Amino acid sequence: MRAKKKIKTEKPLWTPLRVAFTIVVLSLLAAFGISSCTSNDEKRENPSGTGVARDGSPGGKNGAPSLKTAPNTPAPILTLPASITEAELRALPGAPIKLSSYAGKVLLVNLWATWCGPCRLETPELVKLHKEFRRQGVELVGLSTENPDASADNVREFVHDYNVDYRVGWATPEVAIALMQGRDAIPQSFVISRNGRVVKRFIGFNPMSTPAQIREAIQEALDYKGAAD
Repeated sequence: MRAKKKIKTEKPLWTPLRVAFTIVVLSLLAAFGISSCTSNDEKRENPSGTGVARDGSPGGKNGAPSLKTAPNTPAPILTLPASITEAELRALPGAPIKLSSYAGKVLLVNLWATWCGPCRLETPELVKLHKEFRRQGVELVGLSTENPDASADNVREFVHDYNVDYRVGWATPEVAIALMQGRDAIPQSFVISRNGRVVKRFIGFNPMSTPAQIREAIQEALDYKGAAD
C-alpha cells in the first residue's frame, strides 16, 4: 500500500501579522520623516478677507501673512536686530510681546503654526524644556506665522490642548521674514544668550535629535559669559 504523499503548501507572503507590522513600520517612517512645513503646505484660502498667501497672492489659510523671501539667502543673524527685538507682537493673552524685554535672559524663540504637523510634534518637547529650564531664568516665546485675527481661536485651542505654559503670540510678516532669512520652513527655533547672541538656530524638527540639541544649546547659552557682540 502506497504512502500518501504530503502536499506541501506555501504560506502566503502577506499574512495578517506581516501586513499589520508593515503598516506600523511605514507609519513610523512617515512620522519621523516629517521635519518641517513650507508655504506649499498651506491651502490658499482666505475666509476672513485679510492677509495674503505666502507666495504673495491674496489669501492663505487663516489669512496667513506673506512670507515670500528673496532668492539670495542672507548671512546668518548673529544677534537679533532692533527691527525684530523692538517690534510689538500681538500676544495671547495680555500685553504685546516685545523681545527686547527679555534682554539679560536666555531666550528661546519658536516660529510655528497650528496647521503644521511637525510643530504639533515639537510643542510637547518645548513645554518640557520650558519646565526644565525656567527656574534658571530661561524664557520661551512661541510666535505663530498665521494671521492673528483669522487664527486666534485655533491658536487659543492649540495652547489649551497642548498645555502650553510659555508666552504665545504672532510674528508680523516683517519679523517672520527677518528671522527666517530666506528659509520658508517651520518650525524654526532660535536659542539666544543673555547678551542677544544667537547661539543656535534650528530649522524643522526631528523627534530623535532636536530636543537634545535644543537642550544643549540652552545650556551653552546659560554658560556663555562673553561680552556683547
